[in-house]
Amino acid sequence: MGDPRGFLTTAKESPVRRPVDVRLSDWREVYADEQTLDIGAQAGRCMDCGIPFCHSGCPLGNLIPDWNDLVFRGDWAGASERLHATNNFPEFTGRLCPAPCESACVVGIASDAVTIKQVEVSIIDRAFDDGAVRPQPPSRLSGRTVGVVGSGPAGLAVAQQLARAGHTVAVYERADQIGGLLRYGIPEFKLEKHHVDRRLLQLEAEGVKFRPGIEIGVDLTGADLRRRHDAVVLAIGSTIARDLPIPGRTLAGVHQAMEYLPAANRHPVDSPIDAAGKHVVIIGGGDTGADCLGTAHRQGAASVTQLEILPQPGATRPPATPWPTYPTILRISSAHEEGGDRVFAVSTTEFLDDGSGRVRALRIVQVDASFAPIAGTEHEIVADLVLLAMGFVGPDASHIADQLGLALDSRGNLARDAAYATSVPGVFVAGDAGRGQSLIVWAIAEGRAAAAAVDSYLTGATNLPSPVQPSERSLVV
Repeated sequence: MGDPRGFLTTAKESPVRRPVDVRLSDWREVYADEQTLDIGAQAGRCMDCGIPFCHSGCPLGNLIPDWNDLVFRGDWAGASERLHATNNFPEFTGRLCPAPCESACVVGIASDAVTIKQVEVSIIDRAFDDGAVRPQPPSRLSGRTVGVVGSGPAGLAVAQQLARAGHTVAVYERADQIGGLLRYGIPEFKLEKHHVDRRLLQLEAEGVKFRPGIEIGVDLTGADLRRRHDAVVLAIGSTIARDLPIPGRTLAGVHQAMEYLPAANRHPVDSPIDAAGKHVVIIGGGDTGADCLGTAHRQGAASVTQLEILPQPGATRPPATPWPTYPTILRISSAHEEGGDRVFAVSTTEFLDDGSGRVRALRIVQVDASFAPIAGTEHEIVADLVLLAMGFVGPDASHIADQLGLALDSRGNLARDAAYATSVPGVFVAGDAGRGQSLIVWAIAEGRAAAAAVDSYLTGATNLPSPVQPSERSLVV
């Protein structure tokens, strides 16, 4: 423990974001390049709590008190080593994770929680700057090959773990570049893509082979994939978006968020779905909706309104989500700071036509706690562009599931057992494809655990860590 009284004597400080008018003029990350934070002092706020509930709040089981102590003492190399012991990609989680570990922090019971996420990203950024993040190729090869389908955080974690165990790994990705939603789903202002690229260079140096532009089940059949490899891991995510089948859904100008965001990531200027000068309505109040909000601001939208069917949460932890669970509170993202209106407890009943086949407005109605419409509250709001950001219902697995003879579970995910194995020998499932839509920390944790299961299948035993089982449920999910 670094500073026994740090949580009493040091106030919590958060990283500084660039001014709104400045950051809306570009696509760079929202945080200022130069920070005045004393990260060592912030890490010193970690108390000797006896039972670190932050561990249970984090699906990866990150050794948070350990690396907080090392940062406080100035041992940044040691902190990086402890951080990587449980997390392959802390530069991703440190930027994208909602930090359930902070919700479970013991300091947070009576004060402001430790800035765990900021300490984490500071450790990994400094490690890259210092050259401490180096390839770790295996000392010998096993002679076994593994095909990983999907290059999001789960697939990349599987690939890195198995490559380091000595297996020859090929990662197949249907998009033209590796990274999955890290590449095309997450806006640049939340994750600049050079963070992805530098980690991919490490994986390549460790022997991972990347195969972009190949859709399994279409460009390469499931049977061919199975013949090429001794084991296969499906980490294809949960990419089928929830739709809104109401009158007017087929009007021009109504799009799924995952049509809009990848287009903007590929074409920051002159995107084929452009919000410039338009009145934008986003249906869905989660992270994807916030990503759409920030993107629309940067494209120069005339106005942006974000709709949510749930009632507005309070600013403090409610009794229904007591410590150390992840609380239901009103969250203000960087995109919300940048403008736009948030409307809660409303449901959309119809998209209205402008007479030419394009959307001109939405008809919405206020709803009660059971989502029933409240009589007399129906009204219209103008909309030139509507983005559906209501979550995802399952993996896009029809081709590969049919070709490999895989079953789906009751929720539409790829069925698997406690060892991440499907009913087909040698075929495993990791991440959202088996779990359902979840957090990036769960994707990496499942990737690491599935890698251990695959290694055991191939060799009869494994030294790889296995942090989670599919049946486990974190305090925060």
